Amino acid sequence: MNLETEKSMSSSDSHLTQPKRTAELEELLIDAEADDEHVQQTHPILRRPWLLLLGLILVALNLRPALSSMAPMLSEVSKTLGLSAAKAGLLTTLPVLCLGLFAPLAPLLARRFGAERVVLGILLTLAGGIILRSSFGEIGLFAGSVLAGASIGVIGVLLPGIVKRDFPKQAGAMTGVYTMALCLGAAMAAGATVPLSEHFDQSWAMGLGFWVLPALVAAIFWLPQVGGQKHGAHNVAYRVRGLLRDPLAWQVTLYMGLQSSLAYIVFGWLPSILIGRGLTPTQAGLVLSGSVIVQLASSLAAPWLATRGKDQRLAIVVVMLMTLGGLFGCLYAPIEGLWGWAILLGLGQGATFSLALTLIVLRSRDSHVAANLSSMAQGFGYTLASMGPFAVGIVHDWTGGWTALGWIFGVIGLGAIVAGLGAGRSLYVQVDSEKV
Repeated sequence: MNLETEKSMSSSDSHLTQPKRTAELEELLIDAEADDEHVQQTHPILRRPWLLLLGLILVALNLRPALSSMAPMLSEVSKTLGLSAAKAGLLTTLPVLCLGLFAPLAPLLARRFGAERVVLGILLTLAGGIILRSSFGEIGLFAGSVLAGASIGVIGVLLPGIVKRDFPKQAGAMTGVYTMALCLGAAMAAGATVPLSEHFDQSWAMGLGFWVLPALVAAIFWLPQVGGQKHGAHNVAYRVRGLLRDPLAWQVTLYMGLQSSLAYIVFGWLPSILIGRGLTPTQAGLVLSGSVIVQLASSLAAPWLATRGKDQRLAIVVVMLMTLGGLFGCLYAPIEGLWGWAILLGLGQGATFSLALTLIVLRSRDSHVAANLSSMAQGFGYTLASMGPFAVGIVHDWTGGWTALGWIFGVIGLGAIVAGLGAGRSLYVQVDSEKV
C-alpha cells in the first residue's frame, strides 16, 4: 500500500522528481484503464499504425462538432421552434451535463467489451444523436443533445488511454495531435454550420445534421481496430481510496469544472451574444471558430511554461485573467476590436484547459491516482460546468439582453482563480493506492 501524502515537496525531492514530472507532462493523455492489469500488461503489435493513427484523428475530430455546431444556429433554432432563452440555456446545458454524468461509465464499458469496441459503438450512438436532434422537432432536439453529450463523454475518457497505450514512445507528439484534432473539429463546426444551412435552403436541420457524416466516416475507419480482438471481462488490479475526502482533489475538480463552465458558455452562447451586438450568424460563427483555433497554441505551450516555476499558481491567475479579459471584451468593448478580444479569449481558454489536465498529473504520484483523479475531475467537474450555460439562458430570459452576463463571467472566473490557487500548490493528493 502506498500512502499519498499531502505535503509540499522539499527542494531536494522537487529536484529529483523534476525530470520525471517533465516526462509526464509530455503525455497529458490520462489512461482511464490504468487500474486494469490485463490491459496494462497487453502490448499490441500494430500491423498498420497509419490506419490506427488516422482512425484516432477522425474519432477525435468528432468530439466537439456536436457541441460547437449548435452555438451559431441557436438563435435560428430558438426562433423556429419557439424556444425561450431558458430552454435554449437548457439545450446548451444538457450535453455538458451528460459529459460529467456518463464519463464514469467509460471504464466499466471498456472492461466489459474492450475500449476499441466501445468507441465504435459509441460513435454510432453519437451519429444517432446528431440525426435525432436535427430531424424530430423539439423533443428530438433535446433527446439528441443528451445522446450526443453522453457519447462524447464516454469516448472522451477512453480515447486518450488508447492513444497512450498504442503509441507509448510517441506520447508527447500524440498529445499534440490529439489536441489539434479537438480544436480543429470544434473550429470547423463553429465556422461551417451556418454556411452549410444557407447552402441547404436556410435549413438549420441540415446544417446541424451534416455532422453525422464525419461521425460515420470515423466509424468506418475505426472498424479495423475492432476486428480480430478478443475482449473478456477484466479485473481491476488497483484501488484508489480517499479522493472524495481530500481537499486538494476537490480544488483540482473545482478548477476543472469552473474553467470548463466558461468554455462551454463560449461554445454555447458566444455567437448569440455577438449576433445581439450586430454580427450576422456567419460572422459570429467565424469569430467562435477563430477563437477556438488559437487555443491550439496556448494549450500546447501552457503546460511546459507552467512547470518552469515552483508551482502553477501564477500561471493559473494569468491565463484566467486573459480568459476574463477576452470575455469582457467580446461582451462590452467596441465591436471594431472584436477579433483581438476573441484571440485573447482563445489563448486564455486553451491554456486554462491544458493547465487543468496538467494539475491532474502533477497532483498525482502515479498513473493509478491520476486516472481516478481525472475521473473525479471530469465527472463532478463537467456536471458543475453545465450550470454555466444554463445560468446564461436564465439571466438572458430575465433581462432580455446580454449585458448582465458580465456578473456570471466574473463570479465563475473568480471562483476558478480561488480554486486554482489551491490546486496550483506543489502538493500531492492524500489517498491510499493499493493493489487488489
